[in-house]
Amino acid sequence: MSTVLAFDVYGTLIDTYGVNEQLRERLGDQAPAFSQRWRDKQLEYAFRRGLMGAYADFSECTRDALEFVDRALGAKLSDNDKDQLMATYARLPAFADAADALARLADSSKLRCVAFSNGSRKAVSGLLEQAGILQHFEDIVSVEEVKRFKPDPAVYAHLHTRLEVAAHDVWLISSNPFDLIGAKHAGLHAAWIRRSAEAPFDTWGGDPDMTVSDLNELVDRIG
Repeated sequence: MSTVLAFDVYGTLIDTYGVNEQLRERLGDQAPAFSQRWRDKQLEYAFRRGLMGAYADFSECTRDALEFVDRALGAKLSDNDKDQLMATYARLPAFADAADALARLADSSKLRCVAFSNGSRKAVSGLLEQAGILQHFEDIVSVEEVKRFKPDPAVYAHLHTRLEVAAHDVWLISSNPFDLIGAKHAGLHAAWIRRSAEAPFDTWGGDPDMTVSDLNELVDRIG
């Protein structure tokens, strides 16, 4: 039986802070704080919608978060600024290690690689294609298929059911602790891409099965 590597996209393969340059042009020194809060609020809105049973496309959560942070920080971005930032979010860059690591995994006959995301299939496909890494994935599994968000257990169950494998044959690869804890809770294995040496893991939910500093180290250990 093949092992499935299910790669989270935003923050794991794709750098969500790739929008910072545009933010700096508009906000100067305020850009890092704005970017971090935007990302945090984006996830919060997805979690809240999941709990409410009020699913909306992840891009809607992203736009709503942008609107909130603009008001909260008094940034006073124009509608055109917001439109351009959202357009940039749709073409964020991949992390530097992604292409090489995924190409190395393609040589393995025992591993299946899929993208697994809170984003829509269309958005994720576009991101991976413009980043030059779409060809390395057998499939894209989006939460839109069940209209829930990670870390809802139903999302992880849908992943392994759709791929016709047992939960214990799937590794969730992510830089997001909430995603990894959700995967472990649902019976999957979990590998944490700890992209910052200062990044803490959550203090509850159990440790990931593997912790690595980047995707190439992942391949060295699991490939």
